[in-house]
Amino acid sequence: KWAVDSWKSKKALQLPEYPSQEELESVLKTLEAFPPIVFAGEARTLEEHLAEAAMGNAFLLQGGDCAESFKEFNANNIRDTFRIILQMSVVMMFGGQMPVIKVGRMAGQFAKPRSDSFEEKNGVKLPSYRGDNINGDSFDEKSRIPDPQRMIRAYCQAAATLNLLRAFATGGYAAMQRVTQWNLDFTDHSEQGDRYRELANRVDEALGFMAAAGLTVDHPIMRTTEFWTSHECLLLPYEQSLTRLDSTSGLYYDCSAHMIWVGERTRQLDGAHVEFLRGVANPLGIKVSDKMDPNELVKLIEILNPQNKAGRITVITRMGAENMRVKLPHLIRAVRRAGQIVTWVSDPMHGNTIKAPCGLKTRPFDSIRAEVRAFFDVHEQEGSHPGGVHLEMTGQNVTECIGGSRTVTFDDLSSRYHTHCDPRLNASQSLELAFIIAERLRKSRIRSQQPLAPLGVL
Repeated sequence: KWAVDSWKSKKALQLPEYPSQEELESVLKTLEAFPPIVFAGEARTLEEHLAEAAMGNAFLLQGGDCAESFKEFNANNIRDTFRIILQMSVVMMFGGQMPVIKVGRMAGQFAKPRSDSFEEKNGVKLPSYRGDNINGDSFDEKSRIPDPQRMIRAYCQAAATLNLLRAFATGGYAAMQRVTQWNLDFTDHSEQGDRYRELANRVDEALGFMAAAGLTVDHPIMRTTEFWTSHECLLLPYEQSLTRLDSTSGLYYDCSAHMIWVGERTRQLDGAHVEFLRGVANPLGIKVSDKMDPNELVKLIEILNPQNKAGRITVITRMGAENMRVKLPHLIRAVRRAGQIVTWVSDPMHGNTIKAPCGLKTRPFDSIRAEVRAFFDVHEQEGSHPGGVHLEMTGQNVTECIGGSRTVTFDDLSSRYHTHCDPRLNASQSLELAFIIAERLRKSRIRSQQPLAPLGVL
C-alpha cells in the first residue's frame, strides 16, 4: 500500500546524508506547513495536453537550465529563458501548424544526481556538490556539508520564479503580437534572426486576418499563454514535504511542480524514487538511455501507470544519434506490444557531452541536431508519434555548446561559459533547433494530413 513516506522502506540512491536528523525534521515540518507551489488542477490540465502529444496532436517543448542556482537567481535570467521558449514555440507552432505545450525546466530544478559521491582535487577529498538545495559548490568542507536550510531557500526561489512566470504568461508580456516583435539582440545579423523576422511577418499577417475576422488582439487567447514547470524528482524528503491531498479528486499531488521526472540513475523498479512517484498523480517523465532494456521499460510504465492513462507518462530518450537509431525502435515496439500509451520525447543533450581540449564540458550542436533528426526518423519508420523535445538551454548569449550557424568554437568556450552544471544551448542555437524541428513537424503533418483540435494559440 502506498503512503507519502512509503519510499523510506525502499533503497534510496543519490540522497544526501544530513549531519543533524533533528534539523532536517524541523525543516521538513516547516515545508509541510507552506502553501503548495502549484495546484493539482493545473497538473491535470497539463496531463490532458500531454495526452494530445501522445496521439500526435500537440508537441512538448520542455527547456531550461541544467541546474538552477541561488547565485544567478534574478528576473532577467527568468525572463530571457521564458522569452526564448516562447519564441521557439511560435516557430514550431507556425511551422508545424501544431499546438506547442510549454514546460520550463525551472522553478525547482536544483538537485542533480552524481556518478561519484566524492570529488578529489589536489589530494583533498570532499563530498560531491549535489545542487544548491543540498550543499554549496565551493570546494571547501563547510560548503559541501548537506544543509537542510537550503531546502527552504529553494522553496522560496521556486515560488518567486513561478510567480514571475505566471505574471509573464498572463499579464500581456506573452501576447502573440509582442512575441513576434521581440528581437534577439545578438541574433540580429544572423540567419536565425532573419528567419525569425520573416516568420514573424507571416504571423503578423495571420494576426491581421484574424483581427479582421473578429478575433482581436485583446482576446484572452491572443494575450495569454499556458506555461508549466518541471524538475527531476530527486530530493525525496523535499518532494514528500510538498505533497498534498487534493480534495477534489482524492489523489495525492507533488505540488513542487506540475510535472516531475525520474532520472536514469534512480529509476530502479524496486527503488525509493519509483515508489514515491507511483503514488502521486502528476504527469511523470522517465529518462531513458541506451542502457534501458525494453522489458524493463514496460515494467516501469506498468508500475507508474497501472491504469494506462494517456498523458501520465512521458518517456524522455537520451542516447546519442547512432544509439537512438538502433535502440529506440525496440523500446517503441515493446511499449506498443504492451498496449501502453506514452508521450515520446527526445533529450538530445545528455547523450552528447564531450570534453573540450581546454578541459570544459561541451556539446556539439551537430550531434544535438543529429539526435533530433534520428528521433524523428525512427518515429516515422515505426509509425509512432514524436511527442516533444527536452532541452538544456538559456535565453542568454553563452558559449557552452560548440557549433550552430553562428559558430561557437572550442576557443570561444571560455569567453561566456556560465553554467553550474552541463553546457546549455544559447538563444541563437535554441532558435536554430526550433526551425529544424518545425520543418520536421511540417513534413510529418503533410504526410498524415490530419486536422488538429486547438489547444490555445500560444
